Amino acid sequence: MQKEIQAERLAHPFGPLFDKRSRVLILGSFPSVKSREQQFFYGHPQNRFWPLIAALFGAAVPRTIPEKKALILDNGLALWDSIASCEIRGSSDASIRNAEPNDLRVILERCDIRQIYCNGKTSHALYRRWIEARIGREAQCLPSTSPANAAWSMERLLEAWAVILQGVRE
Repeated sequence: MQKEIQAERLAHPFGPLFDKRSRVLILGSFPSVKSREQQFFYGHPQNRFWPLIAALFGAAVPRTIPEKKALILDNGLALWDSIASCEIRGSSDASIRNAEPNDLRVILERCDIRQIYCNGKTSHALYRRWIEARIGREAQCLPSTSPANAAWSMERLLEAWAVILQGVRE
C-alpha cells in the first residue's frame, strides 16, 4: 500500500529569472519537488521545458543551471511562477490549495514584457483568478511541458509554443 503524501504549506523557494532584455514572461504554477531541491525552474529530468525551449531557439539542451539561465536571458525570456505560497502535496498541481499569488510587478516594472504565457492550465487558472485583474494584463495558456501531459508530443508542444518567438522578435 502506497503512503499518502501529506499537503504542506510552502513558500516559493527562489526568485524570478529576468533581465532588462526580457520581453516574454513564462509562468509555471509552483516548483516541483525536484525544482525545489535544485532551487531552479523545471528541475524534473522528464519535464520537457528545457528541450522545448532549446529546440525553439535552435540551441543545445542546457544541462547546468548557468546554461539554463543563459538560454532564457539570451533569448529575451523571463521565468517565474503564478504562486508565491500554497498548500501542496509533493509536486501535484491538482493538490494546490490556499494559493497566494506572486507579485509580478517585480518583473513588469523592470523590463518591457510584451506577452505573458502560462505553462499549463493550472498556472493559467491561478493567473486569471489572482493576478490578471491586479496587473490588467491577460496571459495566454500554453500546453504544459510536464511529463504528466503525455497527450502532447514534443512535436505538438513545439508547434503550440512557437508563439513565444513572436514576442521576443518584435
